Amino acid sequence: MISAGDRVMVCLSGGKDSYTLLDLLLTLRRSAPVDFELLAVNLDQKQPGFPEQVLPEYLRRLDVPFRIIEQDTYSVVKRVIPEGHTLCGLCSRLRRGALYRFASENGISKIALGHHRDDIVETLFLNLFFGGRLKAMAPKLLSDDGRHIVIRPLAYVAERDIARYARGRGFPLIPCRLCGSQENMQRVAVKKMLAGWEREFPGRTESIASALRHVEPAHLADPSLFDFAGLEVRRAAAMTQREEEELADTLAALERPARSRPPYRASTP
Repeated sequence: MISAGDRVMVCLSGGKDSYTLLDLLLTLRRSAPVDFELLAVNLDQKQPGFPEQVLPEYLRRLDVPFRIIEQDTYSVVKRVIPEGHTLCGLCSRLRRGALYRFASENGISKIALGHHRDDIVETLFLNLFFGGRLKAMAPKLLSDDGRHIVIRPLAYVAERDIARYARGRGFPLIPCRLCGSQENMQRVAVKKMLAGWEREFPGRTESIASALRHVEPAHLADPSLFDFAGLEVRRAAAMTQREEEELADTLAALERPARSRPPYRASTP
């Protein structure tokens, strides 16, 4: 995900995931076989009551280079989205636009996000249930405009492990009061569904995550991924009677009990 000379922008929100991401990348940088630069970036969205001093104080203690981007996306989202509707869609688009713009203006080669395994599985079901698409989030991708490479180093890490790590490290967590508390969110419903499955069938979430790494397009139904129309051309010709008999003899020989086979004799040099 990270190459020599990369200037990596670590998007820091103040939640357990992004704190863990930054902490692990700092550790990795000390032992990695390649040199790369880290820049922590927080987008101050001007949410009421946001403790704006927490992140700068934490980052200064670590001596980590950082930038705070100030953009009042909160007022825009509250003005545009009707009361009672989910705010995340517009909020994430505005946040992504601000971060991508900063990356372009500051020589960033990689944008590191804190999404973990459970986020990716939840997104799979959100797209499946509400969008009619078989789509999740890639561990590494090129942005739609082709200008930015986004990496998700925690893509294979379970949320419970991140939560345990964050508690052990004592990060100064900042709760999201804009969208994280919306109980009517579709993501909340999917999270509850997956939690129920995990209680009843431990390991199911990991099994689903594993399936995303073992996709068989020939057993789905998307003609853009597999050439169903060309199957006739690829089909093997029917076997002749002689070929069928030879195959039958071979299978019979393989099934013959070991005692009926001639003993193995080592060749004499």
